[in-house]
Amino acid sequence: MGDTIFERCESKGLRMTEQRRTIAMVLQESSDHPDVEELYARASAQDAGISLATVYRTVKLFEEAGILDKLEFGDGRARYEDAEREHHDHLIDISSGEVIEFVDPEIEALQEKIAEKLGYKLKGHRLELYGVPLKK
Repeated sequence: MGDTIFERCESKGLRMTEQRRTIAMVLQESSDHPDVEELYARASAQDAGISLATVYRTVKLFEEAGILDKLEFGDGRARYEDAEREHHDHLIDISSGEVIEFVDPEIEALQEKIAEKLGYKLKGHRLELYGVPLKK
């Protein structure tokens, strides 16, 4: 597989129009979890000819091809991230909507232990924590 979203699209045989290339580049450069509206704002800033409908269709295509993961954090907005990113979990600040990525070896080990105790070998998981900031 390729290292970039664009390369993975090509390796899966997806036809890459200029607009799809722009959307792939915007996604590749994203360090956050943009929704379609945010992707549209970023992509249309680079190519004014990109429509919101094009972004919706492209995101759906990339998701179906296994290139993007769709994330739903209960706020009514589907967000997206590169499916090939290193494993991480999410803490969602329900007061601001901020999404914080983290990795905790203790949580990872505990999940493996729980699966084993229940007679399973863990093949994957998704952990989302929801909270509000502690008052200081």
